[in-house]
Amino acid sequence: MSSIDWLWTEPRELLVDRVEEARDSQQRAAEDFRDALTEFKAVVDLPESDLERQYRKLNKAHIRSKAAAEDINEHVDRVVKASNRLLDEWRTELKDYNDPALRRLAEQQFDQTREQATQLIASMRAIEDRMQPVLNSFQDQVLYLKHNLNLSAIAALEGEAIVIESNVDALIADMNRSIAEADAFIKVMLERDKA
Repeated sequence: MSSIDWLWTEPRELLVDRVEEARDSQQRAAEDFRDALTEFKAVVDLPESDLERQYRKLNKAHIRSKAAAEDINEHVDRVVKASNRLLDEWRTELKDYNDPALRRLAEQQFDQTREQATQLIASMRAIEDRMQPVLNSFQDQVLYLKHNLNLSAIAALEGEAIVIESNVDALIADMNRSIAEADAFIKVMLERDKA
């Protein structure tokens, strides 16, 4: 080995290392592209169905149910406000009775009304509480159908799959040529080190 070759041994090894890394990276990329193409083709090959119609129908029903639930919530809130207003006024007016017998009768009616209102509101609130899990489940079904609908839309890209496959094949062929050139370069560089 000449003195000039000796001086370049370290940079040459560094270059060989970098070329090997680039080659390995291209090999991994080629494999990644093959895998991506396989995944893309798997999605594109899904059969189309009547999901769009089902999705629209279910989504409309979900929107209506959600609006109905909000309407119920507003009405329950109004019942609570009206009940509180009525009972507050009634409680205040109980003090205004002069006749003790009528006051006792009014107090009994007040207590009964308050108890009935409390039970009614509790029952309405229980309905509100039971609505949310049903709405959540409904929303999950709508989202599931929507995502399946998106998959069907992807299936419409089937023509693109052919173009993409051709492009990926050409890219992989170019990568393989580049990898072969890198291997040849590495071989030449390593043979120089031996000389």
